[in-house]
Amino acid sequence: MSRQKLAVQSSYGRRFGNQINITMAIIDKLQKELQRQNLATSSNKARQWIRNKVKDLSSLRPETIMRDRKRKETTFDLGAMYFFVYNPKLQNDLPFYDLFPLVIPIETYSDGFLGLNLHYLAPIPRAKLLDELSNFAQNKKFDEKTRIAASYQTLKGMSSSELFRPCVKRYLTQHVRSRFLRIEASEWDIAIFLPVESFIGASKQKVFSDSRKKYQ
Repeated sequence: MSRQKLAVQSSYGRRFGNQINITMAIIDKLQKELQRQNLATSSNKARQWIRNKVKDLSSLRPETIMRDRKRKETTFDLGAMYFFVYNPKLQNDLPFYDLFPLVIPIETYSDGFLGLNLHYLAPIPRAKLLDELSNFAQNKKFDEKTRIAASYQTLKGMSSSELFRPCVKRYLTQHVRSRFLRIEASEWDIAIFLPVESFIGASKQKVFSDSRKKYQ
């Protein structure tokens, strides 16, 4: 997979820059607890356990996620998963947008990239989409080398599901306001349930409702 390097803006990065360690500590803690209970993160039982745990994290904010310097990168890989801070160019013309997307980049352009922001789906369809995307994983170990090898055209060819459609978003390099926080494949099932959507212009319930109209 190609690796894209971006000249990351720092204004929003400084705002969120002291906040990552807490959330990454939460991810690490949940993963260790899953291991102690011998639960595979991708199993239904593990996902239900994770969902029950994160119900207690309703006050979690993007600011609490962006502290882990070891995970923050100025580059990204296609098919990996990242948190980052984003300030859209045409934000005043958008009905709503996510300030803190959870994205799997799938294509690159000279001025940015195309990605799947999983936050546009409610947690259950979010998990279903991740299951579908896992079919395109380059390896089944779901480790630090695992990537989703699926372009937009590949996703359009999926006849069984339209879940990806509301998640497809175009991101401009000059409007990325932080470094990229990498989420390892072994942590994907935890990250998708963290309540850190940061929608501007609408509630997450409104966003989820609009998204359902695009895949049902």
